[in-house]
Amino acid sequence: MTEISEPAEPAEPAEPAEPAEPAEPAETAEPAETAEPAETAETAETAETAETAETVETDAGTARITWHPAARPHLVLAVSHGAGGGIEARDLRALARVLPAHGVTVALVEQPWRVAGKKLAPAPKTLDAGWRGLWPALTGPGLPVIAGGRSAGARVACRTARELGAAAVLALSFPLHPPGRPEKSRADELLGAGVPTLVVQGGNDPFGKPEEFPEGSHRLIEVPYGDHGFAVPKRAPLGEDEAMDVITDGVRAWIASLR
Repeated sequence: MTEISEPAEPAEPAEPAEPAEPAEPAETAEPAETAEPAETAETAETAETAETAETVETDAGTARITWHPAARPHLVLAVSHGAGGGIEARDLRALARVLPAHGVTVALVEQPWRVAGKKLAPAPKTLDAGWRGLWPALTGPGLPVIAGGRSAGARVACRTARELGAAAVLALSFPLHPPGRPEKSRADELLGAGVPTLVVQGGNDPFGKPEEFPEGSHRLIEVPYGDHGFAVPKRAPLGEDEAMDVITDGVRAWIASLR
């Protein structure tokens, strides 16, 4: 059956409300993320391995996976970026830096539109198609795969988890609704993931504060004072490094609980 393609989603400004669309509302772009500085490996386990990148052809175009392998992995965490940034996001880099020392190979996934250098994220169905096309490469190591992402990437992971056979979902900064428009809820995507799910949400995220999330089987970790990119105000009692520790410690403990 011929499928009518959706219009590309418009780029979202830093945080204003999204324009209304006849079908799927656009994703609001996250603030630009500062790249994490290069750091030495934490343990001998991470020191034994090196970051590698591969390109993957999908129905949505050429995607890219940057692998951060564990020396003795027991699973893969595949995480993708949102509509307003790439894999340089501070939370993604922190996970890639910390988790390999704990037996988790981290795959940072770049959707085809980012690899092609485009500024506008495409429609949700196109994002899902790109993710589906990547899945065989992500499962290639023969390990269970946790599907993850930040913002728009978290929505993709939730929408496709059950059909792809993901072991679990990690939703970083899940965009529960456009800023200032709680009536435009995307809770059904989160609640419909169908696998164990962890949400990591900033306490001041305009796309949905932790207390706005509905009851469900998912777990939720709050990053106090964090915005959509997990940045915290200078006046906050914890700094950026401590905010990243909340994320990495929480994700590591959650993954351990799945075994």
